[in-house]
Amino acid sequence: MKRFTMQCWLVILGVIAVGVIAPAAYADVFGSGENAFEIEFVTIGDPGNVADTEGDPNPAGTVPYTYRIGKYEISEAMIDAANAITAGEGNPLGITLQGRGPNKPATLNWFEAAEFVNWLNTSKGATPAYNFDFGGEFQLWEPSDPGYDPDNKFRNSRALYFLPSVDEWYKAAFYDPVTDQWFDFPNGSNTAPLPVGSGTDPNTAVFLPSSIAGPADVMQAGGLSPFGTMAQGGNVDEWQETEFDLLNDGESSRIFRGGSWHSGEVPLASSRRRNSDPAIGNTIVGFRIASIPEPSTLVLSSLGILGVLGLTRYRETR
Repeated sequence: MKRFTMQCWLVILGVIAVGVIAPAAYADVFGSGENAFEIEFVTIGDPGNVADTEGDPNPAGTVPYTYRIGKYEISEAMIDAANAITAGEGNPLGITLQGRGPNKPATLNWFEAAEFVNWLNTSKGATPAYNFDFGGEFQLWEPSDPGYDPDNKFRNSRALYFLPSVDEWYKAAFYDPVTDQWFDFPNGSNTAPLPVGSGTDPNTAVFLPSSIAGPADVMQAGGLSPFGTMAQGGNVDEWQETEFDLLNDGESSRIFRGGSWHSGEVPLASSRRRNSDPAIGNTIVGFRIASIPEPSTLVLSSLGILGVLGLTRYRETR
């Protein structure tokens, strides 16, 4: 009887936790009114996973904490909303877009992506991830700055949102948390996905055949990775936070990777990373964002897992 009571409580806690966290765990809302938009996230768990030693860089992909990453690439509509909100506040971001369409991925330079991320943070009352001075020039965080991280002088440790680092992006794309296995492509396979112009079929990505049409809408850009992200292979390349020399000391260009709608299959692979001057905009390079979940969300997630385990054990003992 005691066992039954404990299992029932676990099930109840799990149901409550899942019900509470379901909306917040996957989408964060920014802006308001006609300028409101959501960014949907997937959780990247299995902290402290073994690194991949067959990709580039080598090793890559070990992340010692649970984090979230955008399920989709950032769209033009999201940038337009941030532009409108900040213009109304008298401090416009003024990010220029290609104008392909509201649901198309926003392509821009690294600094513009970082400024958008900073606005996501400040709109929530959080610390900006990246340090721009009053003249708009990018600076490293200093030891005297609250949130200074000596291991990453680009990112303020107090920020809620940021560009994914080389390891954060790599893990979300190429790691399967169920099998603890690394793959060469972000479709959970060592074989490239099938090229398509758009759609969401498993084992597909937007590359090669759509060179004339341009990128697909961010939510129609191919099948999902094992973690559940879309278009980490194809559609547009994506900026990473990390410098190409991996030092984040302001002396090197920034990494981008993933391939685009007019690339072949090679840029989609874990063995290929490229780099560019962060100030140079590129019509094929966009981005997605990452985030550290709130502690309360992690607690509720744990309760949800306990509830599922409790239900399973109860069924087994009947």
